[in-house]
This record gives sequence, structure tokens and C-alpha cells, in this order.
Amino acid sequence: MATPTTTTSSTTGVLAADFSAFLPKASVITDEVGLRSYECDGLTGFRQVPAVVVLPRDAQEVAACVRVCARHGVPFVARGAGTGLSGGALPVADGVVISLQKLRRILEIDVENRRAVLEPGVFNLDISRAAGPHGLYYAPDPSSQQVCTIGGNVAENSGGAHCLKYGFTTNHVLEMEVVLADGSLVTLGGPTGEQAGPDLRGVFVGSEGTLGICTKVTVRLLQKAEAKRLVLADFPSVQAAGDTVGDIVDASIIPAAVEMMDSLAMEAAEAAVGAGYTVEAPAALIIELDGPADECDAQFEQLTAICERHGATRIHVAETADEQAKVWKGRKAAFAAVGRISPDYIVQDGVVPRTRLSEVLARIAEMGSEVGLRVANVFHAGDGNLHPLVLYSEAAGEHDQAEELSSSIAELCVELGGSLSGEHGIGADKACSMPAMFSEDDLDVMKRVRSGFDARGLCNPGKIFPTPRLCGEKPGKYQAHPLEEAGVIERL
Repeated sequence: MATPTTTTSSTTGVLAADFSAFLPKASVITDEVGLRSYECDGLTGFRQVPAVVVLPRDAQEVAACVRVCARHGVPFVARGAGTGLSGGALPVADGVVISLQKLRRILEIDVENRRAVLEPGVFNLDISRAAGPHGLYYAPDPSSQQVCTIGGNVAENSGGAHCLKYGFTTNHVLEMEVVLADGSLVTLGGPTGEQAGPDLRGVFVGSEGTLGICTKVTVRLLQKAEAKRLVLADFPSVQAAGDTVGDIVDASIIPAAVEMMDSLAMEAAEAAVGAGYTVEAPAALIIELDGPADECDAQFEQLTAICERHGATRIHVAETADEQAKVWKGRKAAFAAVGRISPDYIVQDGVVPRTRLSEVLARIAEMGSEVGLRVANVFHAGDGNLHPLVLYSEAAGEHDQAEELSSSIAELCVELGGSLSGEHGIGADKACSMPAMFSEDDLDVMKRVRSGFDARGLCNPGKIFPTPRLCGEKPGKYQAHPLEEAGVIERL
């Protein structure tokens, strides 16, 4: 893949002038303060100031911005709300950030066909709010659904608490309008999610912005369930909670959601929200059943019996909609709430088979103890999608240890038969761990697919695939080379 051209200050001025030919002055950002607002996504340990940030207002302006980048051979990164946790929206040095925050229109709610047509800057939760009066909703629900955008969800193939029963973003995207690396607009998928030939829609979803920019997306809407039952069950150990999850699925019960939180995560969430968690409990499961009322009632009896068999110390049923909302608010606030118990933390994302939940959680605890760091766990237990939060103090010089532990946890997931990522993506954060999961041949095939969309490597370069720059010189805090520390070389 070709290396993108490096820009200079003079080239930056030319780029800004070209963008200003069709964008308002306020939509072309070149001042340092403005650029700093885009230097990272939710993974704040990776930072890079871009050369220019542009804010197009529609698909045609997005395409025009890409054509300017293509003409100058300058790399670009598409950015939604910047809530990603893998460094997927990390800018490229001397590159362009194309922000989609102004493309926020819900173009259509097609009630008859249960579809919604959206611009990429629409917030995830706003889709369900718009569809709600028609008895419909959008199933994928990341914890950041109030602020994350559908374009970002498409890029990362986001999931959420209800992905166990209803699947990830890819299961709900039917059709997309996409701007390719040369600025051309194409349509992937179709009104029913299918198109003749290869499944290019499926290839694009989850490609982390490396194949182009989504400018319009048609998603599937679902009918709201007749009934819901929500159970909050405390357990005497993390192992007991993990074993309960496996037995629930073995009993042919597929809950809408099964979430696990350990005591550290509950302590943080309870302090922030007051959701009714028992912070003294070593672990708790949030289990939601939905569907026909009779089915929910029957499965509820089975569910509570399984929890009791595994020694549940409390089984609380959230009876009212307000109670249910409070329990979910605590779960979805957990990531941010951890800041109450630790000055700094890293959110990791990996997947293991359900049958190995207890094992992986025990190993994570051992690994944290060995390096003297705490790890809070809050995750989608139903499909084994872990979200361990490594707690540390930058002031105490623990950052490097925390980052190493976080990477080791991701690779542990692969060792136990799982994956490096369930929904947060690889981005810049886990690119160096890709060889732990994929062979050189596997990675070469992925790179060939990428080149088919973007032969010059302008779309979000430096993500997903390991490179010497990523694995040896990560963006962010400068670290001196050992030869520099020894006085053999100097930094210019």
C-alpha cells in the first residue's frame, strides 16, 4: 500500500484554501486551539494534532473534501462524536480530519417497512426516540448511545447490552451511501440488506474508516416487545456469576441482555447513579427478558431457579419502568463512573467463549495483582464480550504498566479461544496485537481487500494493521529511546 504524502505548512495553507472554496470559513479549522479539540477520541492516551479539520454539511461536501485530499495525496480520518475507545478516530500527523457532526438529519422513518434512513451524525438513541411513537426501536445500544453516532457504530460494528439476542450493527444495517477514497459516491447493500455479487455492505461495516466514509445509512427497526422482565442478581463470587450465565443459555433461554458487574464497577456506578446495586457483593448479573408476556413469565421462573442454584445472595426484580431505567442507567454509566474511584483508567475490549468466563476473570485478577493494579469488570456476559477497566495513576508513573496489562488482557482473550475485540475495534490501540490472532497470510488478505477500496492508503492509515511506527513509536506521551537516555544520540 502506498505511503500517504506528508504535508508541509505551505501545503496546509493550500488545503485550507481548497476547502474554503466550498465550505464556510467556520467549517475549516486550522488554528491550534480548534485543532486540539480533535487530537484524540475516547482513548485519550493516544493524541495527534491534525493539520486541518473540516466540517462538511452534506454528502456532496464530504465527497468534495475527500477529492481535495485525493488530489494532494493527503491522508484523512472520518470522525463522528469521538466516543470510540480504540484510537480509531486518532488523526494522522499532517492529515485532515473530516468531521461528520453536522450531518445529523433523520431523513425518513419508514413505519410500514420498519426502516430508518439516517445521516451518519445522528445519535444512536435518537433513532429509537424518533421511532418510538410508532412502536418501533433500534436494537443496537452501546453504553454511549446518548452521544455516539450511527456513522461511528457502522465503522466499529458496535453492539451494546442487547447484542446477545439481537446482534450487532451489521445485523441491522441494510444499505449505505459511501464516499470512497477518490471522492466517488457509491451505494452498498440494498433496501433488504442484499445486493448482487460480493457482500460489500458486510465488508464495510466494522472496517473502522479504512475503506471510505459512510454518508447515509438505512437501518432495520424492530417492534417493541410486549413484555419485559429485569432481574438484578447478586452472587457470592465472580465464578458463580460466570457459571450462571452459561447455565442460562444451556437452558435454551436467550435473554435480551445478560450483563455482569464486579464490586469495583458497582461501587463506582452506585456512587454516580444510585441504581440500587449491592456494592459489597463480589459480582452481580443484570438479566433482561423480553418477548410475549407468557414466554417471559415462564422463562423468569427458570431464570430465578438457575440463579438460586448458583447461590445468588439477592434476586431483585425491577418491576416498574422507572426501576428498570435506573438499573440500566447504572450499568451504562459505569465506564465514566470509574473515574470516581481511580484518577486514570484504560477501557479494554475482548471476547472469550462463555464457558471460559470464570477462568478469564480469575486470570485477569491474577495479572492485576502481579503488577499491583486493580481491574474493574463490567461487560456483556451473555456473549463473552469483556470490558475490563485497568485502574492506575499517571501521577504515580503507572501508565506504562497499565497499558502493558491492558494489552496482555486482550491477548489473553485470544489465547482462551476468543477475539481481540468485540465492538470497540482494533484502531491504533490493538494493532500491534493483531499477529496474536491472525497469521501473516490473514493480514495480507485483509490488506489486499483494503487496497481494493483505497489503493493509495489515504483512508484512516495507521489503524488495524501493525506497523513499526505504531508498535515502536506510539502517538502520545514522548518516550526517549534507550540510546538517547544513554547519551549516544540526541533528539532534534
